[in-house]
Amino acid sequence: MSRISQFIVPLFLLLSVSLLGQKKNIFSNPVLSGFYPDPSICRVGAGYYLVNSTFSYYPGIPVFYSKDLVHWKHISDVMNRPEQLNLDSLGVSRGIFAPAIRFYNGIFYVTCTLVDGGGNFAVTSKSPEGPWSNPVWIPQIDGIDPSLFFDTTYSDKGVKAYIVYNSVAPDNKPLYEGHRTIRIYEFDPDSLKVVGKEHILVNGGTDLSKKPVWIEGPHIFKKGGFYYLIAAQGGTEENHSEVVFRSSNIFGPYKSYKNNPILTQRNLDPDREFPITCTGHADFIQTENDKWWAVFLGCRPYRPFNGGYFNTGRETFLTPVTWKNGWPVITSGKEKIKYYYPVPINSSDDSSFTPYSSNFILKYNFNDDQLNNDWCFLRTPRQKWYSFKKKKGYLTIQLRPETCAGKMNPSFLGHRQQHLNCSASASLSFSPEADNEKAGLLIFQNENHFYFLCKSLENNKPVLQLYKSKTSRILKTPVISDAMELLASKQLTDIENNKELYLQIQAVGNEYSFKYSFDPGIWQMLKDSVNAEFLSTKVAGGFVGCMFALYATSSGKPSANTADYDWFKYKGDDWVYKK
Repeated sequence: MSRISQFIVPLFLLLSVSLLGQKKNIFSNPVLSGFYPDPSICRVGAGYYLVNSTFSYYPGIPVFYSKDLVHWKHISDVMNRPEQLNLDSLGVSRGIFAPAIRFYNGIFYVTCTLVDGGGNFAVTSKSPEGPWSNPVWIPQIDGIDPSLFFDTTYSDKGVKAYIVYNSVAPDNKPLYEGHRTIRIYEFDPDSLKVVGKEHILVNGGTDLSKKPVWIEGPHIFKKGGFYYLIAAQGGTEENHSEVVFRSSNIFGPYKSYKNNPILTQRNLDPDREFPITCTGHADFIQTENDKWWAVFLGCRPYRPFNGGYFNTGRETFLTPVTWKNGWPVITSGKEKIKYYYPVPINSSDDSSFTPYSSNFILKYNFNDDQLNNDWCFLRTPRQKWYSFKKKKGYLTIQLRPETCAGKMNPSFLGHRQQHLNCSASASLSFSPEADNEKAGLLIFQNENHFYFLCKSLENNKPVLQLYKSKTSRILKTPVISDAMELLASKQLTDIENNKELYLQIQAVGNEYSFKYSFDPGIWQMLKDSVNAEFLSTKVAGGFVGCMFALYATSSGKPSANTADYDWFKYKGDDWVYKK
């Protein structure tokens, strides 16, 4: 185990409380709230395993385990060693795209794309907890979103494996913007290499004459003598959808379902209450009782009447699949994705599992020497710049020149924003020695879109500051004036300066409020009603969601200073779960 990866293991979780009190035999969507996009799933016996995209966050590709498809436990990360995953200099929405997980003959396989990195690859492990192998690159695949299919139909002749993926238009000559294909190779699961020649399964999408765009995220499975190919279509915004094709031959020809798409919300009234939008990029699973379910990504906008703004990113939803005349359907016509469904499998709630759904409170006390699996680094950490003070129960973070406005690994520990209505709070003990030294609490979407609530110096006097990022450029080691603009500040008295400082960022739909305190529970406002749309996917672009982060920086200059955090608390309390 590497020096970095040994710290990517569970932290003592002081408090993990669900506030909803869900009714028995009912679960709430999303099952993984916050930035958990592009879900892929497989079943091994009575257990289910799910993975998500992580883009330029580290470690890459979380592995979740469940017994009932509803309660999930983050058991490992596929790419948790620096030699596996180099994210240096990548934009936040580059990196790890659309992993797919499959299991065959005692081995777990994950296939994925490292965008702007090495391309497509496969990794394996005999255990979902790892360790996972180093990536084996597959240069023959010109595209993204590879997914394996193990065909056991003719088991007397041995299993055959295939890898299906999104690729360019035929002869790399697109007829229109967004013209893509779905292609396939036979695959050797031992060498992790393609076999034979490439075949095109789908050209353009469901109907080439209608110029369908961005056919991607394919998966193949077999049922009743047919090979079914499901794929996303329409792009990842409100026109996103899932479509299905089938063939009696693995190499086609594939027939498009006449009632495609089998999943979308694009035809619904955008002003509907508590909308779920952008649905697509699905994967199917068959339970032990022969029921079919789909996991897929969706979004929860807080302002549907104004274009669908959201800060929580693309989340993982779960719904039943219905078979109609030999075709699988998730939604039909103008059917809404629901927030509540009957549970797929009766199973007792495991209280040791971290809650990812509905309303909940999490509090992390740093009394151990390990980080909980849900904390994220921004890009690959090359050194251990944090430590634990066991006697005092503090997490100590070193101030380093790297900043979140650059494209390397800053002193940044992120926790997803998982609700539209939520708060993140942290305690801070920090004595800045220069005005370039800043430590505090960050709400971050990408290098150009963030707010930073911090303690620092101004004219050699201690001060509390709120910064907003500038959007003009990204620098490797930006100075303060290049990367941020000051929104608010408060000079601290000597008494306040010597006290522990409590910071809070509160989200209420399309607004953030920034608060501070020197006495637990007595919050004072530094600035309220700050525009949250600035951090929305609609404005900031990309494929990720917002992160609350413990963040300390010396803003491009060397420093030996540190910041101590006693605890971090997250509280999610969305309106829809109160109905």
